[in-house]
Amino acid sequence: MLRRINMSGRNNEVIHRNTPKSRSAYAFPTGPRLFRRRLFSHWREQSAIIRTAADWTVLLYIIIPGSLLGGRFYYGFWKGDMPAWTSFLPFMMIPLLFAILLVTGGMVLLLQEGDLLFLRQRQNWINSILLRGIIYSLIVTTLKIAAVFAVLLPFIIRGYGLSPGAAGSLLLLTITAGWSVKLLGHIVKVQRQGFRRWLWLIPAVTVPSGIYIRLVLLWENSPLLLLAASAVYAAVTVWAVRYRLRLHGTFLSDVREDYKQRMRIAGLLLRGVLDKPRPTRYRPWIFRKSQPLLSSTLPESRFTAAGIKALVRNPAHLKLYFAFTGVSMGALFIAPAFLKWVLLVVLALLMCYWLSSFWLLFAGDDYIGILPFTKSQKAEAGSKAIKILILPYTVVCSAVVFIPLYGWLGLLLFAPLGYGLGVFISRIFSTIRLTEH
Repeated sequence: MLRRINMSGRNNEVIHRNTPKSRSAYAFPTGPRLFRRRLFSHWREQSAIIRTAADWTVLLYIIIPGSLLGGRFYYGFWKGDMPAWTSFLPFMMIPLLFAILLVTGGMVLLLQEGDLLFLRQRQNWINSILLRGIIYSLIVTTLKIAAVFAVLLPFIIRGYGLSPGAAGSLLLLTITAGWSVKLLGHIVKVQRQGFRRWLWLIPAVTVPSGIYIRLVLLWENSPLLLLAASAVYAAVTVWAVRYRLRLHGTFLSDVREDYKQRMRIAGLLLRGVLDKPRPTRYRPWIFRKSQPLLSSTLPESRFTAAGIKALVRNPAHLKLYFAFTGVSMGALFIAPAFLKWVLLVVLALLMCYWLSSFWLLFAGDDYIGILPFTKSQKAEAGSKAIKILILPYTVVCSAVVFIPLYGWLGLLLFAPLGYGLGVFISRIFSTIRLTEH
């Protein structure tokens, strides 16, 4: 009997010790301690991402001389003469610059996917992490704005003549406006998806930013009015924080937005290294019904149309085509008159070389090799595709050359001459490159 009582007492002790309500069952017994652990982990993660792209030993050779040189210029802005270009820039540039800073960035709440499972019974923990994540994000926003404001302070006081009191009120207004813009944009992002997100996000971000710019321009020398506007923005911030804490059913959106913000630095570092993954589309944006491009039903014409569609439907290739066209138009416009003709021919040759390289890759693909096309058929289809693709480029660039040089006569001649130039260059590359392959 005594043995049974002792066994039951031990079982009750074990059950009481392992109950989910006991704080000792968690590695971090409180929500604040869990948040601190995640915050330190977030800092280590960001520093590790930066270290993968920058060697601190090499970076010190840039930071130390840059800091010394920047400090010398900054001291000169306070004690010496202001640069001459500051007299040509209106005061509107200051609030516009801060408005751009306000709409960039987001909120880091430090939520994780596993919280939906393991903290299901601890809603007060999730609210604690949310609140501290909001406060942390607002502190980071404050530090960013204060750093930019400190850099621009000599221009604000000495260049535009604001008093120190007005400058301090402007700083407080900018910080509180940044808080409200960040929170309102975050609330829209976690509640809306698709095009509805943009329909709500644009007014939620642009309206408070536009009001901020207007208030700064109206009350730049009225510190009390700027402080009153700061109080209004602070009240909006308090309301937004309380509204955010009462939101339900947005956990997955919270985790997704939080992950985007944590990976922002990695995305910036890898933007020039990795291509952005293309979204899966069941129907293309252009030629959605796969309608025939050419009236001819010959196999060569069908092959030509397939190559043109392959270039146009690929965002990377289409973007490169338009980018090269835009750069060529700018170069032809600013070039001297005696160089425009030569530059037009050289640029058209470069464009045709790229188009011929694209066609060789397209025609040499393994899937294309399944089709029973002969070498001559591939060359004929490629020459026709290159001619069709280069004609818009040569006609537009010819307009940039002929119209400024010859006026009305150029307006009449640029289209036939651009067409002739495109046909001539495409035939040259078709004879040289396509027949060899």
